[in-house]
Amino acid sequence: MPSRDQVSYFGAGPAPLPTSVLEKASQTLLNYNDMGIGITEISHRSPEANKILADTKTALATLLDIPDDYDILFLQSGGSGQFSAVVYHMVSSWVEKRRKRAEQEIKAEASDRALEQKVFDRLQKEVKEELRLDYLVTGSWSLKASQEAARLVGAEHVNVAMDARKTNDGKLGKIPAENEWKLTPTKNQGGTGAALTYLCDNETVDGVEFPSFPSALDAQSPDDERLVIADMSSNFISRKVDVSKYAVIFGGAQKNIGTTGITIVIVRKSLLPPHAPLADPRLLRDLKLPVGPIVLDWPTIAKNNSLYNTLPIFDVWVAGQVMQSLVKLYGSKKIAGQQDISDRKAQLIYETLDAHREVYQVVPDKSVRSRMNICFRVRGGDADAEKAFLAGAAEKGLLGLKGHRSVGGIRASNYNAVTLEAVQKLVGYMEDYAKGGS
Repeated sequence: MPSRDQVSYFGAGPAPLPTSVLEKASQTLLNYNDMGIGITEISHRSPEANKILADTKTALATLLDIPDDYDILFLQSGGSGQFSAVVYHMVSSWVEKRRKRAEQEIKAEASDRALEQKVFDRLQKEVKEELRLDYLVTGSWSLKASQEAARLVGAEHVNVAMDARKTNDGKLGKIPAENEWKLTPTKNQGGTGAALTYLCDNETVDGVEFPSFPSALDAQSPDDERLVIADMSSNFISRKVDVSKYAVIFGGAQKNIGTTGITIVIVRKSLLPPHAPLADPRLLRDLKLPVGPIVLDWPTIAKNNSLYNTLPIFDVWVAGQVMQSLVKLYGSKKIAGQQDISDRKAQLIYETLDAHREVYQVVPDKSVRSRMNICFRVRGGDADAEKAFLAGAAEKGLLGLKGHRSVGGIRASNYNAVTLEAVQKLVGYMEDYAKGGS
C-alpha cells in the first residue's frame, strides 16, 4: 500500500489538496479550535463559522485583488448549478430593467388602469424580439451551459455567438478568431445588447483555455458594455484576473481551491438589490420565463451572508486554508506567484509532448492550450498504447491520468497542489515511455 508521498495525483476533480491542509483538517475534524467538537459539528450560524467565512473571503479578495464593488458568495450545487442560476438572475434583472423603462415611458400617455396592461404588452414583445443570451462554446462545459439556458428560456433566446466546432471540422480544440464571433450587437452597435455573455475560461474536458480576456468583450463605452459571466471552475486562483472586466465569475471549489461541496460566486454589487432589483416572480411566470429556486438566488444568498441554508462550513474552511497559504507563500506577488509556478509546470509537460510528436499528440491547438488540463493522445489514440501508458504510469505512482470518459485519451491536470516534483516525475516517465521504456 503506497504512502501519500509515493503517489502523484493528476486527477481533474476532485483534485489533489496540499498535504499540510489535509493534515490540519484531520485534527480540525476531531477538535476545532480546542472547542471539544469537530468543525463539521459547529453551527453554520455560530461566531466561529462567520469568522471562517470572513477569513476565506478576505483571502480570495487579496489573491485576486477583487474590487470593493463586488460581493463574494458561497453556495452549493456545483458549477452546474450556476449554469441555471446565471440564467435565472440575469434574465430577471433584464426583465425588471425593461419593465421600469416601459413604465416610465408609457406613464405619460396612459391612465393608471391601462398602464399595467400596456407595460406587460410591451414587455411581452421585447422578450420575444430582444431577449438574447450570448454563449461562447469552446468545450463540453460551455456547451452544457448553453444547453441549460436553452432548456430554461427556450432556444430562440440563446445566441451561440461562437461554436468552436464549426471552424474545426466538428471538433473542439480551437477558439475561432474574434471577428468571426456573432455577438448580439450592443446599443453602440445599433442593437439592444444581450442579457449576458457567457464563457468558460478553461475547459476541463477538452484542454482549452482562453489565453486572456477577449478583446471583443471589452467595453469602449457604457453603451458597449457586455455583462460577461465566466465559469472559472478549473483555473480559479491559478493566474491573474482583472475581475473588473467581469459581471460575474463563478467556480466549483474541487479543482484548485478545496473539497467538493461549495461553489464560489464573485458578483458585481450593481447587479444585486438595491442597485438592481429583480422582476416579480409573478411577472416572470406571466411572461413564460423561469423562476429559480431560492437556494440559487444570489440576492438571498448575499443578504444572508451565504448562510440562508446550511452551508458546509468545513468545505469553506478548507478553501480558506488553501487560499490563506497562498497569500502567505507569495506575499505581495499574490496570485502572480502561483501563475509563475503553474506556467512553468505546464511548459515542462508541453515541451516533453512536443519533443516526441511521433508518440504524443496534444489535442487542442497550440494557441489555446490549457495550463490546467493537458489533454493528449498516445500514438494517435491507439487504445492498447494508451492503456499501456496508463498502466506504466500507475506502476510509478502517477495516478489520475485517464482522460474524461466522453473523449478518452490522457489528461494531466496541473492544478495548484500538483507539485513541481510531481510534474518532473511525470515528465521523466513520459520521456522513458517515448524512448521505448515504461
